[in-house]
Amino acid sequence: MSIADIRKTAEQKMARTIEAFKQELQKVRTGRAHPGLLDQVHVEYYGSMVPLSQVANVSLLDARTISVQPWEKGMGPKIEKAIRESDLGLNPAAQGDLLRVPMPALTEERRKELTKVVRHAGEDAKVAVRNLRRDANEHAKKLLKDKAITEDEERRSLDEMQKLTDRTVAEIDKLVAAKEAEILAV
Repeated sequence: MSIADIRKTAEQKMARTIEAFKQELQKVRTGRAHPGLLDQVHVEYYGSMVPLSQVANVSLLDARTISVQPWEKGMGPKIEKAIRESDLGLNPAAQGDLLRVPMPALTEERRKELTKVVRHAGEDAKVAVRNLRRDANEHAKKLLKDKAITEDEERRSLDEMQKLTDRTVAEIDKLVAAKEAEILAV
């Protein structure tokens, strides 16, 4: 394994960490409705648990209401139960075959709690990035110990890893700030 391989692997893993963090942020509910909010809801369908999007059409009715249109007649009550039992705090209402999922308004206290959740998730992502940096630095030090690279190459590798880590952490901070602004906006 060369220095370039170590850096490329670290870059890919840091990019995956950013993507995972973005997915985590999508789960944090703001006052606005979006269909992706129900992505983690799973429904029992012929004995197996499947994502909601595989048994119904999820779309927006307006800025504060999500509509869920089941593809099969008998799925309405099961979907309604799955949404109620999810940890999203949503209360769907059936209108014939259509389910309306209104987004409750966030209280000031709940907004502050959500910003804490976002910050905590951001810290977890930063820890993951720093662990990736540590692993890459250990690989470089091992290459130096095995005399596969020079001390200058090792020092350059450590500096590059630090710069990559700083860029990634800055991106995480930017995502956290944007999500906090979205949550606190009334």
